[in-house]
Amino acid sequence: MKTSAFIIFIVIVLVVYGLVNSYIFIRGLQAVPSGSAWKIWYIAGFWGVAFTFVLARFMERAYPCGFTGVVTWIGSFWLAFMLYFILIALFIDFARVLNHFFHIFPQSFYADYQKTKLIALLSSIAIVTIVVVAGFINARTPMIRKLELHVGKVVDGSKSLKIVMASDIHLGTIIAKRKANKLVEAINDLHPDIVLFAGDVVDEDLAPVIKNNLGANLMQIKSKLGVFAITGNHEYIGGTEPAVKYLREHGITVLRDTSLLINQQFYLVGREDRDRSRFTGKSRKELSELMQQVDRSKPVILLDHQPFNLERSVEQGVDLQLSGHTHHGQLWPFNYITTAIYQISSGYRLIGNTHFYVSNGFGTWGPPVRLGNRPEIVQIVITFN
Repeated sequence: MKTSAFIIFIVIVLVVYGLVNSYIFIRGLQAVPSGSAWKIWYIAGFWGVAFTFVLARFMERAYPCGFTGVVTWIGSFWLAFMLYFILIALFIDFARVLNHFFHIFPQSFYADYQKTKLIALLSSIAIVTIVVVAGFINARTPMIRKLELHVGKVVDGSKSLKIVMASDIHLGTIIAKRKANKLVEAINDLHPDIVLFAGDVVDEDLAPVIKNNLGANLMQIKSKLGVFAITGNHEYIGGTEPAVKYLREHGITVLRDTSLLINQQFYLVGREDRDRSRFTGKSRKELSELMQQVDRSKPVILLDHQPFNLERSVEQGVDLQLSGHTHHGQLWPFNYITTAIYQISSGYRLIGNTHFYVSNGFGTWGPPVRLGNRPEIVQIVITFN
């Protein structure tokens, strides 16, 4: 990404972040009695927490340590709190507008209006806290999703293939040892023939991955035919070459615009992430080019992190495409946005003769919270003629 474009992007993000927090802050401040001793605590506490996310983005790169981890956790949680505080504030303001025209609130509502506002503030904090805690528990309890497919091709020496697939693991400060252990244990319990990671294996910064020695966890994965991965947009955000080098050093074969014949039985095609051009100025190869050396009489499995232009996979005779990236919104109501953007935001679909699966992902980006969908590891059993 060009420096000027990156600076503009960061400025826009910071402006939007500042405006949203300012709106929440002002609406909350109006509920605190003017003479209350809590007012100064509210001001200091709010902005102290709100700035932790911005601070953590710089500290993770410059000074990875235990304190940085604490700041990152606080800042990440605040993103979830911020989302649901803004939704509640907008809902309350919408109700006030309706009341202005239709008088939906009883007169007792205004008997002690300052007290009513304080109750609304405390109720909002309680509701959002419950919602975020529930989302945190949900994010820490991934499910095993199982899928059975048939590919009408003959495979010498095999009638089936057991794939275990995960995407968007986001190894780093938030997804660290405990979650990495859970990932490896769940994969090994499924006894896969092959393990496939559909991008964003590591988060934006490699330093926490190295510090926590998460590569050692990845090396514990047991798979008959190996562990394969592709790049996602987050590998590019954090620095693709160091991330790929680290993964390869820890037992993962990273496919970068590569087609590979596995065990003389089926092809595995791994694409670079579509954001490669945005970060490097160089485009990834077209799928048609990658398929030139592929014998289409054999099953073809494609890994492509972002599920765009699905019709090209159908046209090229891909049998199964595995993707991630969407997180299916991760936090409600963002799932409505991803559903509008992507032809498949989550789950399975057959288009033509091509099977597609888009995973919700195993990890999280930003807040370690999921609402409206479950994190998952996917077991896919393919049977052949």
